Amino acid sequence: MNKVISDAKTVGLVLSGGGIRGMAHIGLLKAMEEKGVQVQVVSGSSVGALVGALYANGNSIDEMLQFFKETPLFKYDFFAINKPGFIDTERYFKIFKGYFPEDAFEALRIPLFVVATDLLKGEEKVFSNGKLIRPLLASAALPPVFSPIEIEKTLYADGGVMNNFPKEYVDDKADFIIGSNVSIADEIDKRAIRNSILLAGRVTGLMIYASSHRKLLECDISIEPKELEGIGVLDKKGIEKAFKIGYEHGSRALELTSVSN
Repeated sequence: MNKVISDAKTVGLVLSGGGIRGMAHIGLLKAMEEKGVQVQVVSGSSVGALVGALYANGNSIDEMLQFFKETPLFKYDFFAINKPGFIDTERYFKIFKGYFPEDAFEALRIPLFVVATDLLKGEEKVFSNGKLIRPLLASAALPPVFSPIEIEKTLYADGGVMNNFPKEYVDDKADFIIGSNVSIADEIDKRAIRNSILLAGRVTGLMIYASSHRKLLECDISIEPKELEGIGVLDKKGIEKAFKIGYEHGSRALELTSVSN
């Protein structure tokens, strides 16, 4: 028998990585807001960590979208010098400080678990207390585009490399879990893997998708919009489209269970 969200004492939210496609997470949040769904704990990787942090911070839907629309992806004076990666991720610190002035997990309204990849040990690292901004930057530092972030003498990069759907961190903290996976690996044409680079990207994408999809199926409510496949991971022109897709899928998913207002 399916669980009913209105019976839940604690609701957990898990948000995957996936670049601009992560705007679908915000669409889901809008649908949840309209249905009166309140979350008590959040975990996320990469863009999922960023959206989760904004949500846990109490930012509105419009403020979340504004954050991603106004934060530059490729800016001339952000290019990395003497660092691995094309863009210096450290240059985003000031922008993040504008949204998270206290720079602390403890300042958030609800608990947040942020996953990053320890590049030196080759394992995932979860952050949930202390300084907030550097773990967020690390979690979203997609290699090789963005440079790794150093935290306590260790280099960290995109959390999606090791765990793109960190459901484990809310399993024992919520009796009802909502999941959103935007790392889609739909069927493609053979021309899409016509060279070694595209082949490597496809294989990596399939591995990430397989792990995320398996855990997504364990959630009580979940969305995984296939329509996101047509939106580039770093294509800011897709922000509104991804948001709309997430809202539509979120609204339909929530309609399938009773929700208390």
